[in-house]
Amino acid sequence: MAFKLTDLPYADSALDPAVSAETLSYHHGKHHQAYVDKTNKAIEGTDHADKSLEEVIAAARGSDQGLFNNSAQAWNHGFYWHSMAAEEGKISDELQSMIDKAFGSTEDLKKKLAERGAGHFASGWVWLAVKDGELTIEETHDGDTLADKDGVNPLLTIDLWEHAYYLDHQNKRPEYLDAVLGSKINWSFASDNLARGETWKYSS
Repeated sequence: MAFKLTDLPYADSALDPAVSAETLSYHHGKHHQAYVDKTNKAIEGTDHADKSLEEVIAAARGSDQGLFNNSAQAWNHGFYWHSMAAEEGKISDELQSMIDKAFGSTEDLKKKLAERGAGHFASGWVWLAVKDGELTIEETHDGDTLADKDGVNPLLTIDLWEHAYYLDHQNKRPEYLDAVLGSKINWSFASDNLARGETWKYSS
Protein backbone atom coordinates (compact mmCIF):
# COMPACT_ATOMS: atom_id res chain seq x y z
CA MET A 1 0.00 0.00 0.00
CA ALA A 2 1.09 3.59 -0.48
CA PHE A 3 1.17 5.67 2.66
CA LYS A 4 -0.41 9.11 2.69
CA LEU A 5 0.62 12.32 4.34
CA THR A 6 -1.24 12.70 7.63
CA ASP A 7 -3.75 15.54 7.50
CA LEU A 8 -3.20 18.25 10.08
CA PRO A 9 -5.99 17.99 12.69
CA TYR A 10 -6.25 21.80 12.86
CA ALA A 11 -5.82 24.91 10.72
CA ASP A 12 -2.30 26.02 9.77
CA SER A 13 -2.56 28.98 12.13
CA ALA A 14 -4.04 27.06 15.09
CA LEU A 15 -0.76 26.68 16.98
CA ASP A 16 0.46 30.24 16.53
CA PRO A 17 2.57 31.72 18.13
CA ALA A 18 4.09 28.49 19.49
CA VAL A 19 4.29 27.08 15.96
CA SER A 20 3.43 29.44 13.12
CA ALA A 21 1.50 28.70 9.94
CA GLU A 22 4.72 29.22 7.98
CA THR A 23 6.54 26.60 10.02
CA LEU A 24 3.66 24.13 9.68
CA SER A 25 3.58 24.69 5.94
CA TYR A 26 7.25 23.76 5.55
CA HIS A 27 7.38 21.13 8.26
CA HIS A 28 4.22 19.27 7.28
CA GLY A 29 4.09 19.94 3.55
CA LYS A 30 7.80 19.56 2.80
CA HIS A 31 9.61 17.57 5.53
CA HIS A 32 6.85 15.11 6.45
CA GLN A 33 5.82 14.72 2.81
CA ALA A 34 9.39 13.85 1.86
CA TYR A 35 9.59 11.10 4.50
CA VAL A 36 6.32 9.61 3.25
CA ASP A 37 7.39 9.80 -0.41
CA LYS A 38 10.78 8.20 0.27
CA THR A 39 9.16 5.41 2.28
CA ASN A 40 6.69 4.68 -0.52
CA LYS A 41 9.47 4.63 -3.11
CA ALA A 42 11.59 2.28 -1.01
CA ILE A 43 8.84 -0.30 -0.40
CA GLU A 44 7.29 -0.28 -3.88
CA GLY A 45 7.46 -3.78 -5.35
CA THR A 46 9.00 -5.31 -2.22
CA ASP A 47 7.76 -7.62 0.52
CA HIS A 48 7.04 -4.50 2.59
CA ALA A 49 4.51 -3.08 0.13
CA ASP A 50 1.44 -4.46 1.92
CA LYS A 51 2.64 -3.93 5.49
CA SER A 52 1.46 -1.29 7.92
CA LEU A 53 3.88 1.55 8.61
CA GLU A 54 4.57 0.09 12.05
CA GLU A 55 5.46 -3.25 10.46
CA VAL A 56 7.75 -1.53 7.94
CA ILE A 57 9.55 0.28 10.77
CA ALA A 58 10.04 -2.93 12.75
CA ALA A 59 11.29 -4.84 9.71
CA ALA A 60 13.71 -2.09 8.69
CA ARG A 61 15.19 -1.51 12.18
CA GLY A 62 18.75 -2.82 12.17
CA SER A 63 18.60 -4.04 8.57
CA ASP A 64 17.85 -1.08 6.29
CA GLN A 65 18.82 2.24 7.82
CA GLY A 66 17.52 4.37 4.99
CA LEU A 67 14.08 2.80 5.04
CA PHE A 68 14.03 2.86 8.83
CA ASN A 69 14.90 6.55 9.00
CA ASN A 70 12.21 7.59 6.53
CA SER A 71 9.44 5.30 7.77
CA ALA A 72 10.13 6.12 11.42
CA GLN A 73 10.15 9.84 10.68
CA ALA A 74 6.88 9.53 8.75
CA TRP A 75 5.34 7.89 11.83
CA ASN A 76 6.91 10.31 14.33
CA HIS A 77 5.56 13.33 12.48
CA GLY A 78 2.06 11.91 12.19
CA PHE A 79 2.09 11.29 15.93
CA TYR A 80 3.56 14.75 16.63
CA TRP A 81 0.79 16.62 14.79
CA HIS A 82 -1.78 14.89 17.00
CA SER A 83 0.25 15.58 20.14
CA MET A 84 -0.60 19.28 19.76
CA ALA A 85 -3.90 21.15 19.58
CA ALA A 86 -5.19 24.70 19.33
CA GLU A 87 -6.45 24.34 22.90
CA GLU A 88 -5.26 21.88 25.50
CA GLY A 89 -7.63 18.96 25.77
CA LYS A 90 -8.87 17.50 29.02
CA ILE A 91 -6.61 15.16 30.97
CA SER A 92 -8.48 11.99 31.88
CA ASP A 93 -8.73 11.02 35.54
CA GLU A 94 -6.55 7.98 34.84
CA LEU A 95 -3.80 10.01 33.24
CA GLN A 96 -3.98 12.74 35.88
CA SER A 97 -3.56 10.15 38.62
CA MET A 98 -0.50 8.71 36.90
CA ILE A 99 0.98 12.18 36.33
CA ASP A 100 0.53 13.10 39.98
CA LYS A 101 2.11 9.84 41.09
CA ALA A 102 5.11 10.05 38.76
CA PHE A 103 5.79 13.79 38.65
CA GLY A 104 3.78 15.47 41.40
CA SER A 105 1.61 17.63 39.14
CA THR A 106 0.95 18.47 35.50
CA GLU A 107 3.07 21.61 35.82
CA ASP A 108 5.96 19.56 37.19
CA LEU A 109 5.61 17.16 34.26
CA LYS A 110 5.71 20.06 31.81
CA LYS A 111 8.87 21.39 33.47
CA LYS A 112 10.52 17.98 33.27
CA LEU A 113 9.58 17.54 29.60
CA ALA A 114 10.98 21.01 28.87
CA GLU A 115 14.20 20.23 30.72
CA ARG A 116 14.72 16.91 28.96
CA GLY A 117 13.88 18.41 25.57
CA ALA A 118 16.16 21.42 26.05
CA GLY A 119 19.00 19.22 27.26
CA HIS A 120 18.74 16.71 24.43
CA PHE A 121 21.88 16.87 22.30
CA ALA A 122 21.29 17.60 18.60
CA SER A 123 18.17 16.34 16.81
CA GLY A 124 15.56 13.95 18.15
CA TRP A 125 12.33 13.62 20.07
CA VAL A 126 11.13 13.79 23.66
CA TRP A 127 8.20 11.57 24.63
CA LEU A 128 5.72 10.97 27.41
CA ALA A 129 5.13 7.23 27.49
CA VAL A 130 3.95 4.33 29.61
CA LYS A 131 6.63 1.78 30.41
CA ASP A 132 6.17 -1.11 32.84
CA GLY A 133 2.88 0.41 33.92
CA GLU A 134 4.39 3.76 34.90
CA LEU A 135 4.66 7.12 33.17
CA THR A 136 8.14 7.89 31.89
CA ILE A 137 9.87 10.53 29.81
CA GLU A 138 11.84 9.00 26.95
CA GLU A 139 14.23 10.50 24.41
CA THR A 140 15.05 9.19 20.95
CA HIS A 141 17.87 10.50 18.80
CA ASP A 142 17.61 11.64 15.19
CA GLY A 143 14.87 9.60 13.48
CA ASP A 144 14.49 6.89 16.09
CA THR A 145 10.97 6.14 17.28
CA LEU A 146 8.92 4.40 19.95
CA ALA A 147 6.46 3.11 17.34
CA ASP A 148 7.81 -0.45 17.44
CA LYS A 149 9.28 -0.63 20.95
CA ASP A 150 7.87 -3.56 22.91
CA GLY A 151 6.49 -2.70 26.32
CA VAL A 152 6.36 1.03 25.64
CA ASN A 153 3.19 2.95 24.78
CA PRO A 154 3.91 6.53 23.63
CA LEU A 155 1.28 9.06 24.72
CA LEU A 156 2.66 12.24 23.13
CA THR A 157 5.86 13.61 21.60
CA ILE A 158 7.60 16.90 20.83
CA ASP A 159 9.90 17.29 17.83
CA LEU A 160 13.36 18.57 18.76
CA TRP A 161 14.74 18.99 15.24
CA GLU A 162 15.59 22.60 14.42
CA HIS A 163 13.22 22.70 11.46
CA ALA A 164 10.35 22.31 13.97
CA TYR A 165 11.02 25.71 15.53
CA TYR A 166 13.78 27.71 13.83
CA LEU A 167 11.56 30.02 11.78
CA ASP A 168 9.64 31.00 14.92
CA HIS A 169 12.22 30.81 17.69
CA GLN A 170 15.59 30.71 15.88
CA ASN A 171 17.98 28.60 17.99
CA LYS A 172 15.98 29.03 21.20
CA ARG A 173 14.71 25.50 21.67
CA PRO A 174 13.69 26.14 25.32
CA GLU A 175 11.45 28.99 24.15
CA TYR A 176 9.73 26.69 21.65
CA LEU A 177 9.28 23.96 24.25
CA ASP A 178 7.81 26.39 26.77
CA ALA A 179 5.40 27.73 24.14
CA VAL A 180 4.16 24.29 23.09
CA LEU A 181 3.98 22.91 26.62
CA GLY A 182 2.37 26.10 27.88
CA SER A 183 -0.89 25.75 25.99
CA LYS A 184 -0.68 23.52 22.89
CA ILE A 185 -0.37 19.97 24.24
CA ASN A 186 -3.24 17.71 23.25
CA TRP A 187 -3.95 16.01 26.55
CA SER A 188 -7.07 14.39 25.11
CA PHE A 189 -4.87 12.56 22.58
CA ALA A 190 -2.50 11.44 25.34
CA SER A 191 -5.44 10.30 27.46
CA ASP A 192 -6.91 8.32 24.56
CA ASN A 193 -3.56 6.62 23.92
CA LEU A 194 -3.37 5.64 27.58
CA ALA A 195 -6.92 4.29 27.62
CA ARG A 196 -6.33 2.33 24.40
CA GLY A 197 -3.39 0.57 26.00
CA GLU A 198 -1.53 0.06 22.76
CA THR A 199 0.57 2.12 20.40
CA TRP A 200 -1.23 4.57 18.11
CA LYS A 201 -1.45 3.43 14.48
CA TYR A 202 -0.52 5.56 11.49
CA SER A 203 -3.43 5.86 9.09
CA SER A 204 -2.38 4.76 5.60
